[in-house]
Amino acid sequence: MATLKLKRLLTLFLYIALSFFVIIALPYSIPPPVVELGLPQTVYTINPKIGVHTRLTDEVEAWKIKYTLQLVREMGSPWLVEYFPWAYHQPSPHRFDWSHSDLVIDHAYQQGLTIIARLGFVPEWARPPETTTSFLSVENYDKFGDYVYAFVKRYQGKVDYIVVWNEPNLSIEWGFQHVDPVGYTELLRIAYYRAKEANPNVQVLGGALAPTIAPKGDEFALNDLIYLQEMLTAGAGEFMDALAVHAYGWVYPVDDPPQADVVNFQRTVLIRHMLVENSYAHIPIHITEGGWNDHPRWIRAVKPGQRITYTIQAYQTAQEWDWLKSVNMWVFRYPRSNHTYLDYFSYVTPEFIAKPIYTEVKQYATN
Repeated sequence: MATLKLKRLLTLFLYIALSFFVIIALPYSIPPPVVELGLPQTVYTINPKIGVHTRLTDEVEAWKIKYTLQLVREMGSPWLVEYFPWAYHQPSPHRFDWSHSDLVIDHAYQQGLTIIARLGFVPEWARPPETTTSFLSVENYDKFGDYVYAFVKRYQGKVDYIVVWNEPNLSIEWGFQHVDPVGYTELLRIAYYRAKEANPNVQVLGGALAPTIAPKGDEFALNDLIYLQEMLTAGAGEFMDALAVHAYGWVYPVDDPPQADVVNFQRTVLIRHMLVENSYAHIPIHITEGGWNDHPRWIRAVKPGQRITYTIQAYQTAQEWDWLKSVNMWVFRYPRSNHTYLDYFSYVTPEFIAKPIYTEVKQYATN
């Protein structure tokens, strides 16, 4: 009898152990569902300059990536800006991981969208300890150039536009160092030649300058107009096919006139004048971030109806400026809520609920 009880207990123990193993192992044994690319699509729009910043960098689910890009196409937006961090795709000096960028770029290409790839974010192995991801020493500019070459080479034919760095006229985006337009111009030069080596037809965008009226000597930033002039004086005009700028309207309407001491959408006109005055009239501009915010309590926000009106007017104004090639508004969708005013820049919620601005832009662009 004792032997029989022992056998039963042993059997029960084995059963429980096996069940536990199955429960633990099951999530790892079932492969994720395959999300097919589907048939090639075409963007139908009345305005070929409409764009958005998609921010799929940290979106891990393939179906959400595909659906996001489908919604962008259906809204009538041919352009998008997406961030491809160096640290994500080159985790060690001799190893690249293109799995996520392949996913985003393949789906965007299949949806008929034109990608402007923003490149930056320094891996730990390419910067000193206890520095931020925006810190890159001169000694490692060539390493960034290697990443630019590898990225451009891999996506030749699918990605024809790249942005070198982001908002280098802000200290936080320059590794909390004093901003350095001459240093940035050298980084741009290296990236430009490596990109052209990989694909002579790729369009290299310099800048992605943040609009600010910070004066010289400010520890946090430098006025974008001053910064650009110093870039051009250092020869940056020879190392870019186009200039990327950010154009936030804050509380001002689209037609608020450009002024050197005001940040508004029309500040882009002052940037254009500077290119012309420096004999670079042939260099076009892309707005790679911009727009309005409709948070109910943020001091730089507008009402939701105003945001819709200003956004559509900005897209319309772009059609009147032949030197402006695209207007990519911040931001189409975040993978998760920020629980701050930032959520009020988006067109679609993390749950894919279309906000009124999405519906109205789609109505404007596709009807």
